[in-house]
Amino acid sequence: MDFEKELRAEETNIPGLVVFDLPVHGDNRGWFKENWQRAKQTALGLPDFGPVQNNISFNAKKGVTRGIHAEPWDKYISIAAGSVFGAWVDLRPGESFGQVYTTVLDPSKAIYVPRGVGNSFQALEDGTVYTYLVNAHWSLEQKKTYTFVNLADPELDIQWPIPLEESERSEADLHHPMLKDARPMAPRRTMVTGCNGQLGHAIRDYVETHHLEGFEFNDIDTFDFSDPEQYGRFDWSLYGTIINAGAYTAVDKAETPEGRALAWKANAQGPALLARVAREHNITLVHVSSDYVFDGSREMHDETEGFAPLGVYGQSKAAGDIAVANAPRHYIVRSSWVIGEGHNFVKTMMMLSNKVADPDDALNQITVVDDQYGRLTFTKDMADAVFHLLDGGAAYGTYDLTGSGAVKSWADIAREVFELTNGNGDKVKPIGTDEYFANAKNPVSPRPTHSALDLARIEATGLQVPDWEESLKTYVAKELNRF
Repeated sequence: MDFEKELRAEETNIPGLVVFDLPVHGDNRGWFKENWQRAKQTALGLPDFGPVQNNISFNAKKGVTRGIHAEPWDKYISIAAGSVFGAWVDLRPGESFGQVYTTVLDPSKAIYVPRGVGNSFQALEDGTVYTYLVNAHWSLEQKKTYTFVNLADPELDIQWPIPLEESERSEADLHHPMLKDARPMAPRRTMVTGCNGQLGHAIRDYVETHHLEGFEFNDIDTFDFSDPEQYGRFDWSLYGTIINAGAYTAVDKAETPEGRALAWKANAQGPALLARVAREHNITLVHVSSDYVFDGSREMHDETEGFAPLGVYGQSKAAGDIAVANAPRHYIVRSSWVIGEGHNFVKTMMMLSNKVADPDDALNQITVVDDQYGRLTFTKDMADAVFHLLDGGAAYGTYDLTGSGAVKSWADIAREVFELTNGNGDKVKPIGTDEYFANAKNPVSPRPTHSALDLARIEATGLQVPDWEESLKTYVAKELNRF
């Protein structure tokens, strides 16, 4: 063992598998080392993986050999006494499946092993002890997800220092499958909340179209994420991602006593609870925000603008954003003027265009406000953006996401819908917001004047954001073809 090495990290041929040289300070009495040092090692590239359990393996005799086991957690392994020959095999689905890395570990060397990479160890000395940190608690449910490959598989071609026939192995390890028959480790589960809403439908469509596995879809009837009592029903260590597509979106009803309570429960308390479970279990949390967190005084809003919500809905959404930002692994996707499956502005305008076009209907024109400005956000594009961020490993944080293109008023958009539906865009009459709501009998939430969001940050990740007017044409055409 080498003393006084400089702390350094070395990547391997297996993605995410990282070896660390550790400084060990020794003299005639023995040695001392910092076995794991979060700040120093994360600065060198060790994921901040949040260990929750420390395990120790004692190997009485030289030649004890264990493996090859892939477990459903990340682990950090180091030697307390003796030395081991270690072999790691990537058992995650993908191009690196079956890749092998070997090295000798002594107290001056440690290794970080990502979830799904198989571990195996051969003790090179009597009384070898290795210790490892893991970021999920062991459970029977977790054990069911283990996967294995045989130590003696000739395809792996592992050069064991002590021949396997001379080693000490368990009966179970003798009968693990060869690589060609090994089951790749499934990814951690993804939970989608609010699955019956506009974005929830789009997320489900994306999952089905791309044949993704491990997704669970919940709405308030199966999992009310704003109710703290319901969280105990789930083993959260089995989940890797939560996509929160649920929210209270009745903007005007939120101004009533009943609606105010519901808005704060769904939009603030719920995300806070999700953020807590995400933080405790190293879950990536995706949360959808709104332009209503701003007062609309700026013509274009970016991710650095401070919150200044005008009404209850915006206030509750801002509180939810603040809570979600406390989850280390989070994406807040901020949108405006959302259009998808279910009731929405475009469908309403199409219905009204048909009524105006019907000679038997008395409706001749409609009024739409022309002093609020923004761009539509189609849920298909939102779903694409969510998976782009997740799959591309984008930096955690907040991303604005609407359609690209021109900023227009609600009245402008209504005219386009009327034209696309029946060619009667001239039947849309512009009106100011104050005049439109002048005779309202129920509470009305204040609206931001300007809702356009700056797309520079999400475009910098490589996402090509579709023009909302092109998406609108596609959407209207699809709706027209339904009939």
